[in-house]
Amino acid sequence: MALAEDEIARYARHLVLQDVGGPGQAKLKAARVLVIGAGGLGAPLIQYLAAAGIGTIGIVDDDVVDLGNLQRQVIHGTPDVGRSKVESAADAVARLNPHVAVEAHAMRLDAANARALVAGYDFVADGSDNFATRYAVSDACFHEGRPLVTAALGQFDGTLTTIRAHERGPDGRPNPTYRCLFPDAPPPGTIPTCAEAGVLGALAGVMGSMMAMEVVREIVGFGEGLVGRLLMVDARAMRFETLRYAWNPRNPLSGEGAASS
Repeated sequence: MALAEDEIARYARHLVLQDVGGPGQAKLKAARVLVIGAGGLGAPLIQYLAAAGIGTIGIVDDDVVDLGNLQRQVIHGTPDVGRSKVESAADAVARLNPHVAVEAHAMRLDAANARALVAGYDFVADGSDNFATRYAVSDACFHEGRPLVTAALGQFDGTLTTIRAHERGPDGRPNPTYRCLFPDAPPPGTIPTCAEAGVLGALAGVMGSMMAMEVVREIVGFGEGLVGRLLMVDARAMRFETLRYAWNPRNPLSGEGAASS
């Protein structure tokens, strides 16, 4: 996919990177990425995907901008309070990079509509804030054969991983699913919401930006991805650690007793 003259100037710092270059930038331009959530993680994620030149970004969110969001959801501004988050985010993308198309889905993703949404994109990045949505997204990505970057935030900590559960690893074994990493959701009420517990605003920016970097790496195809590795960030100690996890033969999607879709 050819780049226009102004795109060559815009992406000049990518084009001179040996691991990206013209072919990599063309892959980014051709890519369709679905972002789940335009909140704490989604805000920086969407901004950096747009800046990187992702050709089409789909945004799923049924919420409106609240004043309490602005401490971390930096794609929105004070004049956007009360507006649909997907509309606010779409306007921000248009200001940042007119070469990026935005498909706004002002709706709540659930198990009933997830597969239809996911099927329309090449890659999915999940910045949702609850396990029900994460399971719905990851299950849909497995059934539709789509790679998934997924992250989560705590008060002062965050996690990030990449799921390619529809593929096999170099050893011939299936790649792990999200349900291999988290077989069961925590009991209701055991994990406080962001409104109840709080969250460090800049941490959302760090994790959302890292999600964007992982999406770009996966699309272009360089470096060692996070398949089978969970990156854990401790903002109190500024410590980064990686936990390895593997396919669980008892998982309900690709396990030994799983039914085909």
